[in-house]
Amino acid sequence: MGKNHQSEFPEQHQEGQPGREHEMRPEPDYEPPHYHGSGKLKGRTAIITGGDSGIGRSVALLYAREGADVAIVYLEEHEDAEETKALVEGEGKRCLLISGDIGDKSFCERAVKETLDAYGRIDILVNNAAVQFVLDSLMEITPESLEQTFRTNVFGMFFMTQAVLPHLKEGNSIINTTSITAYKGNPQLIDYSATKGAIVAFTRALSQSLAEKNIRVNAVAPGPIWTPLIPATFPADQVKEFGQSTPLGRAGQPEEVAPCYVWLASDEASYITGQTLHPNGGQVVGG
Repeated sequence: MGKNHQSEFPEQHQEGQPGREHEMRPEPDYEPPHYHGSGKLKGRTAIITGGDSGIGRSVALLYAREGADVAIVYLEEHEDAEETKALVEGEGKRCLLISGDIGDKSFCERAVKETLDAYGRIDILVNNAAVQFVLDSLMEITPESLEQTFRTNVFGMFFMTQAVLPHLKEGNSIINTTSITAYKGNPQLIDYSATKGAIVAFTRALSQSLAEKNIRVNAVAPGPIWTPLIPATFPADQVKEFGQSTPLGRAGQPEEVAPCYVWLASDEASYITGQTLHPNGGQVVGG
């Protein structure tokens, strides 16, 4: 049986994006109960942006458990990143930590070079890093905040993919993190929702571009998931009730999302490209 996940959280708020996992109460659940690796990703190497915490941490752990070495790209949450590195190494795999801003094209190129220097190959790219800022009206979105959201969520995805793509081979995989907001919207996250919609379109278009090379491109669209972005985004009273509006009546945990990334990167998903998985607590979406 799985865990009994809670439906209410203590009121809390963090300043600054994208948030710190070690300051959350409770900390997110990143390890699925009774998950046993079976060598699905044996011998492969993955780059995970935003891999220090939240969904990225859980993906890094499960990738290592399935046999992959991991490079984690993150902004500056060093304590979270070191904890994730320890988890990966605890599975007997290597973990490279690379700190910087994916909105900077030259940094993305450097991150890829460091990964190749360390591992000699890249088989999987997980574009997961993102920021979001709560604003009550479209009129409150400034040119500066709009650019920051798009630079991290969209430009960073383009830059990282451009840097990795020349090194991918037949059978390799790109997995992008979009969001339920791409399908349902969110009145307090208009610019964030727009970036996530762009990621869905990017995934579909790139999958067609790379199909003849047999490089698969897919996405995961999580619903409300308990990650550092939540207390770093919403006021404390909204954090307390986060996720309760879903049919399952609660927020999801990273450990309930990460297996999607394992499957999409594995040979079991060899006929899947241009698609999006929806771990969202039962919310019905179109598209």
